[in-house]
Amino acid sequence: MKWRASLAPALLAMVFMGLFLFRSGSINDSRLASTDTNTEWNSEGQTSWNEEDWSTLKAKVLWGLGEGLDTLAIGAAMGKMGRSFVGTTYVPGTLEVAGPERLVINFRGLDCVTFVENVFAISRFMRVPGAEGLLQDRKAAEEAYESMLREHRYRNGEVNGYASRLHYFSDWIGDNHRRGLLHNISGDLQGIVDHDAVNFMSRHPEAYPQLADSVNILLIRTTEERLSAAGRIYIPEDRINLVAQEIQDGDIIAATSTVPGLDVAHTGLALWIDETLHLLHAPLVGEAVQISEVSLAERISRIGGQDGIIVSRPEEQPQHRTSLER
Repeated sequence: MKWRASLAPALLAMVFMGLFLFRSGSINDSRLASTDTNTEWNSEGQTSWNEEDWSTLKAKVLWGLGEGLDTLAIGAAMGKMGRSFVGTTYVPGTLEVAGPERLVINFRGLDCVTFVENVFAISRFMRVPGAEGLLQDRKAAEEAYESMLREHRYRNGEVNGYASRLHYFSDWIGDNHRRGLLHNISGDLQGIVDHDAVNFMSRHPEAYPQLADSVNILLIRTTEERLSAAGRIYIPEDRINLVAQEIQDGDIIAATSTVPGLDVAHTGLALWIDETLHLLHAPLVGEAVQISEVSLAERISRIGGQDGIIVSRPEEQPQHRTSLER
């Protein structure tokens, strides 16, 4: 019963973050709960893919190529690829594994952050020259995908301990923006600056098993101080409808949080349906990847723990070199 392992931490997070956030699907769910992911490791502690995860990657890439997603703008491709995950089970805590920090591959259960990360990485993988042929060399394909996912999930794209993971989503946006993987367009959409302190993790270390290590707390505090000093540009909830037409399919949406010390409460992808902007996401409510029933603006306004959005646009990338080309 995998879910039992995550029950106590999830309840702890529920107390800290408020029932409204727990009901709506909170961010960094992958950072707040622990669960058995069935991820396999080889003798050197490196990722050894679960067979189901490999089959899912291969099937998604082949489907996407067959649909011509590799010929679309990256955001449009992400919107369509994201829709193919609708119904995938919501599972928190899949990144919280025992032992040293390492890359986790898991398509069997997604939370709001890992959903965005994996859709982004798959959409980039399809753009690798000869992607279909690359799938015939499983080891090379796995390494190429790991490289892309690592680029999104870790500071500078490198795994260097627990604190190298981009736990705060505003940090995730900033690091990916700095390296040209996406562009934070919130300022272009006339967003305003939020100067509230970011310090949720260091204030609640009991919610994060890895923060039992004092070194990790010091490193996390350093990150928090940097994020707090920089502030965050966001679009308040009452302005979302005013800028909605500037938002495109596949734009990465981060719902800002009203919880003290927390920057972002939830993430997903923008998706236009019948001239209405919706959120394609993995919320706790509904327990699966889904498309919001109401518009993005209405969804944000309905949730007391969220007060606006940060909008980031995936960037077209130079051709990614695989291990076969190095």
